[in-house]
Amino acid sequence: MDADVERDIDADVETGVMTSAGTGVRGVPAGPAGSGIMALSLPYQVVAAVALAVAGVFVCVHLAMVFLHVAPSNTLTKRHGQAVDDWIYPEFEQNWKLFAPNPLQQNVSVEVRAEIVTAGDGRRTTDWIDLTAQDTAAIRHNPLPSHTQQNELRRAVDFYLNSHSDDDRPNGTRGHLSEEYMRRIAMLRLGGIASLEGADVRRVQLRAVTRPVPAPRWSTEKNEVTPSYRDLPWWKVTDADRPEGDTRSRADAAGPSRGEGGR
Repeated sequence: MDADVERDIDADVETGVMTSAGTGVRGVPAGPAGSGIMALSLPYQVVAAVALAVAGVFVCVHLAMVFLHVAPSNTLTKRHGQAVDDWIYPEFEQNWKLFAPNPLQQNVSVEVRAEIVTAGDGRRTTDWIDLTAQDTAAIRHNPLPSHTQQNELRRAVDFYLNSHSDDDRPNGTRGHLSEEYMRRIAMLRLGGIASLEGADVRRVQLRAVTRPVPAPRWSTEKNEVTPSYRDLPWWKVTDADRPEGDTRSRADAAGPSRGEGGR
């Protein structure tokens, strides 16, 4: 082999060794030592460190709050239970019914119908309107559905059932409050239906429809899929139940203005 070629090969080998040692590519000075945060300038290192510290503290606090929320009653939850609930609800609410021993095996939907006054003081009752189907349609294919669409009806029904007996008798003031809540949800939803816009609604009735989840096609299990119904009582609609009645009720509660007080 020619001597000049051997010298060129030796020079290339030495350059490769120097590059791997951190001196950089031929003709290009090596970068600063270190990697990650240490490769940043000092101001950026401080900002990154503070951001990581804040994120770490948030994660630790969140995990602690979730643990206290799902843990059995203890001294901390008795003393700081309200603070835990304020942190969890509504965004981080926990529902463990997906797992054993009590997984959800039913689909429960809420339906409503209304008695409205027609021309000539006639009355008619609307068909049943599936409110849960409205929420499902709004949630499907929506990457960021609202908490109201996901939980309002479910929480309202749970609130009602837990504050009433099996024959729909309210258990104290919470029972009456749950009825008002259900009526106002119904009136708010009915107001968004074009065919009922401007209708004079006098009474509403809600019902819970429970449909067992059918067994998968590959399963040999046979289960009953006939839906069951629980009809709630007919409720008379008050002015406060109407969407436009809330503002009017607050104005009435505030009383006359200063200019009218002396009249």
